[in-house]
Amino acid sequence: MNKTELAQKIKAAAFLEGDFILRSGRHSKYYVDKYLFGTRPEILKPLAAELAKILPPLNSFDRLAGPELGAVTITSVLACEIDKPFVLVRKAAKGYGTDKVFEGELNKGERVVLIEDILTTAGAALSAAERLRAYGVEVVRIIGVIDREEGAAENIHQAGFQLDALFKKSDLGI
Repeated sequence: MNKTELAQKIKAAAFLEGDFILRSGRHSKYYVDKYLFGTRPEILKPLAAELAKILPPLNSFDRLAGPELGAVTITSVLACEIDKPFVLVRKAAKGYGTDKVFEGELNKGERVVLIEDILTTAGAALSAAERLRAYGVEVVRIIGVIDREEGAAENIHQAGFQLDALFKKSDLGI
């Protein structure tokens, strides 16, 4: 499946019209439900292959990172595609068990590529990137599946991070 066909499959599986409130608090007449494409192997496999093509060189980072919960399936499939470990970045320590903010092995000084699903203002991605940075990890790049073109790129650059998105909303015909 080529990138154009993948975009069509994602839109067919996950594009919803209506009245939605986004994580950013904004209202939208459309929603791309990441779970409707991020749980389907026939989309995840080609998605991982396409994401692998826009990653920085594999020797420039140690592992992937995926914010909970939406980006975890995408990050895990991509980790398998490129044979690199990944870490899950929690919104907050869970308050029991090991009480970690990061699940999986993560060492200070490592370099990670943060994978995000849908970017609107990039609030969740930036929150995860800042937690990683505060821990002593270098965020080499933030890679999103879909940039809704509503300020995410500007916010990420302003925070001092680099962004690549596989698709912009216009690539999906939105």
